[in-house]
Amino acid sequence: MTTAESHDGRRLTARGAKTRARIVAAATELMYIQGVGATTLDDVLAASGVSKSQLYHHFDGKDALVRAVVDHVGERIIEREREALGHVSTIRGLRRWRDALVQNNALRHGAYGCALGSLASEVSDHDALARQALSQLFTEWQGLLAGVLRRLQDGGALAPEASIDQLATGLMAALQGGYMLAQTARDVTPMATSIDMALAYIESLSER
Repeated sequence: MTTAESHDGRRLTARGAKTRARIVAAATELMYIQGVGATTLDDVLAASGVSKSQLYHHFDGKDALVRAVVDHVGERIIEREREALGHVSTIRGLRRWRDALVQNNALRHGAYGCALGSLASEVSDHDALARQALSQLFTEWQGLLAGVLRRLQDGGALAPEASIDQLATGLMAALQGGYMLAQTARDVTPMATSIDMALAYIESLSER
């Protein structure tokens, strides 16, 4: 489904698309702060200012709304990461990427974690469609990291025998694990440390 369609496949008017976007934006904010399980449709109605009939015109229930939130959050994060990583080709550039993520998370003292990771932890075991969408988004994000590492390798800053896919998986795991530790500690230090260790290992694989 695109943002130009209602849940029954009918194309939306500009006004309808705006209403749908308002519902999704309100649900995204609530689910990020309160969690998916604790957010009710009544909460979304109150936050978005739409009527129940408007909400059900666009979504046939909470599961459908959660999937729309996954798409919305994923699009926002992938766009951000594509912009941040698209032209990075040095370890220094990766460290700047790390600094930006840590500094942004520090504004909340680590609270709420990664928006995409938080969704994954709540819905992956309960909604196969949402899990598949999340898996594709993490694969795309990891692919952006792999692209950076491939450029490092092509430029001679990373040994040719280094496994790009394995390193990208490890870096993503360090990032997501760091988000979780920062969330529970309300301190971004564990996040910074975990990413730093991953980057230090990558740097150790430089061609001698």
